[in-house]
Amino acid sequence: MRKGPRNNFQKREQDPNRINERIRVPKVRLVGEGMEPQVLSTSDALKLAEQEGLDLVEISPNADPPVCKIMDYKKFLYNQKKKQKELKAKQSKIVIKEIRFGPNTDDHDFNFKLAHARKFLEEGSKVKAFVFFRGRAIVFKDRGEILLLRFAQELADLGVLEQMPKLEGKRMTIMINPKKK
Repeated sequence: MRKGPRNNFQKREQDPNRINERIRVPKVRLVGEGMEPQVLSTSDALKLAEQEGLDLVEISPNADPPVCKIMDYKKFLYNQKKKQKELKAKQSKIVIKEIRFGPNTDDHDFNFKLAHARKFLEEGSKVKAFVFFRGRAIVFKDRGEILLLRFAQELADLGVLEQMPKLEGKRMTIMINPKKK
């Protein structure tokens, strides 16, 4: 079975830095380990890099003249990727779990939602609890506030109240952060 024509060229990844012959400015500022910064023509800088068996890499293209450094470019890219990977591994993704109440939430429902909030805080997630006021229920703002404060007080052993109950439109909201272990 014959397939269509093949393209045997590879798409070149766009490098974040220009290297060697791709630097197209007449003069560059050359910096490096064991040498003071100096302004050279690009061809002279390329010759110096070639003598050392390394690459001329444009570090800061917006400077006047652009700043270049003589280094092993593949090793530089490898170290950058390694650093990014380490930073990504250290990051912790913050998950926010929401729990919704009504202004007239009963004790059984309250305890049921409280148990879920405990589980979320033990997992390390933030908990956003809110009372949603429908229609004329907005007149029971004080009930909603009491409910949320009671909720925060019940979870005081696992979490820290980030903000006091705040009314935004038809919602009264609190945020609870898990305690550090």
